[in-house]
Amino acid sequence: MRLGRINTIGWAMILLIITVFSCKEKNESNTNKDTKDGLTLEHPNLILTVQGVKDIRAQLGSVPIFDATLAKVKEEIDAEIALGIETPIPVDYSGGYTHARHKRNFLVLQKAGVLYQILDDEKYAKYVKDMLMQYEAMYKTLPIHPKTRSYARGKLFWQCLNDSNWLVYVSQAYDCIYNYLTEEERQKLENNLFRPFADYISIENPRFYNRVHNHSTWGNAAVGMIGLAMNDEELIQRALYGIEEGDIDYTEKDNDGGFIYTKGKAGFLANLEEPFSPDGYYTEGPYYQRYAMYPFLIFAEGLQNVRPDLKIFEYKDGVLLKSVNALLNLSDANGEFFPLNDGQKGMSYYSRELVTAVDIAYHHGDQDPGLLSIAKEQGQVLLDDSGFSVALGIKNGKEVPFVKKSINLSDGSDGNQGGVGVLRNQDVELVFKYAAQGLSHGHYDKLSYSLYENGDEIIQDYGLARFVNIEQKGGGNYLKENKTWAKQTIAHNTITQNEGSHFGGKYEIGSKHHSELFFYDDSNQDVQIISAKESNAYPGTSMHRTMALINDEGFEKPYLLDIMRIKASQRNQYDLPYYFMGQVLKTNFDYSVPEVLKPLGEKNGYQHLFLEGSTKVENGNSKLSWLNYNKFYTLTTVTNNNDELLFTRIGANDPDFNLRRDAALMLRRKNTKNTIFVSTIEGHGSYSPVSEFALNSNSSITELKVVKDTDEYTAISISHANGTTKLFITANKNSSKEAKHTLNIGEEIFEWSGPYLFK
Repeated sequence: MRLGRINTIGWAMILLIITVFSCKEKNESNTNKDTKDGLTLEHPNLILTVQGVKDIRAQLGSVPIFDATLAKVKEEIDAEIALGIETPIPVDYSGGYTHARHKRNFLVLQKAGVLYQILDDEKYAKYVKDMLMQYEAMYKTLPIHPKTRSYARGKLFWQCLNDSNWLVYVSQAYDCIYNYLTEEERQKLENNLFRPFADYISIENPRFYNRVHNHSTWGNAAVGMIGLAMNDEELIQRALYGIEEGDIDYTEKDNDGGFIYTKGKAGFLANLEEPFSPDGYYTEGPYYQRYAMYPFLIFAEGLQNVRPDLKIFEYKDGVLLKSVNALLNLSDANGEFFPLNDGQKGMSYYSRELVTAVDIAYHHGDQDPGLLSIAKEQGQVLLDDSGFSVALGIKNGKEVPFVKKSINLSDGSDGNQGGVGVLRNQDVELVFKYAAQGLSHGHYDKLSYSLYENGDEIIQDYGLARFVNIEQKGGGNYLKENKTWAKQTIAHNTITQNEGSHFGGKYEIGSKHHSELFFYDDSNQDVQIISAKESNAYPGTSMHRTMALINDEGFEKPYLLDIMRIKASQRNQYDLPYYFMGQVLKTNFDYSVPEVLKPLGEKNGYQHLFLEGSTKVENGNSKLSWLNYNKFYTLTTVTNNNDELLFTRIGANDPDFNLRRDAALMLRRKNTKNTIFVSTIEGHGSYSPVSEFALNSNSSITELKVVKDTDEYTAISISHANGTTKLFITANKNSSKEAKHTLNIGEEIFEWSGPYLFK
């Protein structure tokens, strides 16, 4: 939602406040500077700078998006001040009252701090000081949080992660009121609150602090931010490089099943080095990349302002700035992030973390005008130097559209552990995952995909099983179904062999492997294509999946061509689900419906699937059509004799209704060694509930056929209702763009260069 314009009276009041307080007699050499250990720093210096504050004050009332943000935040914080201060003794999990109150407090403190600097109104500084003093009085005797679920329990919150959130934000507030406080008050807060707080989340919780994980990123940033605010070099070094430990159990796991420690890796710089690929992809996936972007970028900005010698934004070839671009490209047409791994659907670049990311990336990067268009959509900016820079860019009309195109992002610290490809063709988006495990938030879903049209899900990725911060659902934390369903292979649109998940669902195995890119090509705007191989998910079995978005004459929209080849050392059962979104309209096959719904299996996610219908099919094509958001879609898949088609629905063995009741069509092939799965998904037509007209509601594909499949080549023919037939050929061994190929199909000879031919 866009912020409205501040009214004239409101601006008059703000400008009056600024005028009154700016007229005070001040000696800036005494009030703005802090000297410790021979080092002199000015305050503020983390997200606001002394010069930045001067520039902002000088132009208040003339920069619309900044002024509107300021007015909204002022209204919010004035209301909080009127309510008074509350710092309850912590007792709750996420979503509970005490958890929510302390979370609200750290957000309010940060905003009140910046209001003090921008408006120069002491009521905000006093509010921050009074609340910090309440926390100082509480923290001295505060025990460890009573909830025991976390591997690293906090004090204000049930886990050290949330304690670190608190300190990252509160550090900014402290920096903003630093000069308002007396030396005695600063010593009291630093000795009784901030230093013990930093020690607790780091020295006293090394399992939390010394990781390569988004948890530790928050911890490192928290210690570093308060270190910068306090001008404490020891804390800054602790933040950058972690802490030394004695004997370490490298097999120890966290609550999500991932290893806690990475040998020889700890600290903020290690968390910059390891999880990010050179392209800026974060191995845990976009949901947690979004979450981690705030501490990464806020601490980096503080370091840039206080310790420019570190050149933090140039570290690892500027990976932090690259990561913002990567993350924006991992969102759909509505700005919502693709729910890869543990990801909550609906999280988007309208979140506060992405407002921060966009503003800081613009200010400290090359001032990409495309970022200004995202900021304008967000409708708000940070109330600091970075946000003001963005606001000026928007005011001066510098923004251009941020255009999302097809992109292939590598995974792994060196970019050699698979990746994620996003193919975009007109309004259709394909997300193809061939990445590494993704640390403890990863899923067992090699070569899986999801499909979108104009931001609407066509084929879904389930995402996580959690109701974040909703207390009634497991305290707002991860539900057991996240492990028993959401992480399992059958919950994804990829091959499950013998009803077992990839790597046996074992993190210690999955974390050692990744899929391999075969080729990626977005050079032809009509054929966007990606191909990858997986050879470790099941011992003795290799999978090779090639996916293309094809914009072809005669089709209303680009369609998806999906080719999955399997080679195995023994006969297996293969299940390939299609988690379609919408209402079933029609099939070209008959099926039976059971009188009583029963689970499809007993474990590995199958225990959560009801069997709603089934049939055996013959050689040829099986088709399913459905309606979603008043648009028609058709799946056409090549089937063999004795293949089974199963209609399934999520929700079995789920007495607490923790899972969505979503449907799928599953193709099952039994007693098979080497095989190939080929399908298309085409969007076509529309339905208007107002006019009650259905347009182009039928599929245009009359036949989908495998005309050749060898170790070297696979050829697929796609026949259209208008009588035309197109041929798609892909090389299975040589993906070089320079390679020349010759293939005989029937009496025709095909010659081409590169890994594929569409003709």
